[in-house]
Amino acid sequence: MRVLPMLFNTEMVKAILDGRKTCTRRVLKHPFEVHPNGFITKPHGNDRLCPYTPPYQPGDILYVRETWSEIRNADGSHKKYVYKASDQYPFGESGYIIKFKWKPSIHMPKEAARIWLKVTDVRVERLQDITEVGAINEGCIDDIEFAKGKSARNHFAALWNTTIKKPDIDIYGWSANPWVWVIEFERCEKPGKENIND
Repeated sequence: MRVLPMLFNTEMVKAILDGRKTCTRRVLKHPFEVHPNGFITKPHGNDRLCPYTPPYQPGDILYVRETWSEIRNADGSHKKYVYKASDQYPFGESGYIIKFKWKPSIHMPKEAARIWLKVTDVRVERLQDITEVGAINEGCIDDIEFAKGKSARNHFAALWNTTIKKPDIDIYGWSANPWVWVIEFERCEKPGKENIND
């Protein structure tokens, strides 16, 4: 069993906490080749037919990296971690606001992780093959207030494009219909040290 990090934005962390998100899609990075039989290869050196191994496998444990911060005591020692998806001002037992800056998810250490996921399935498909049910499993919902009256699938398409950097939108954006890893997961407990092999 491997223990690996995975980044999620604040909206998707909220969906995981609410129990609405049980799946995520991540792009296959170029160059690669998908063969008619479904086999995926990625060039390595002079060999163009090396297997393209999924970044995650069933049984892997993921710890969620999310927007976070750390509150410290006056002496500089750790007090507690806080998370943008669920923690709001003010913090502090006496009602005062403890000032700090949110830190990006990429910088969150493993010891700050509070959400653990077990990978249950990994497959590959084109992004636009997502169904309405698939979009709901991604944490999107068909709701007038939340998705502006659009379907969960349309909401997912709009949300997807917000996660792609502008220089890459023509390659990995919704309209480009890239190949993606579909990674299904379920919430789990933090693994004990004796079960970790990362």
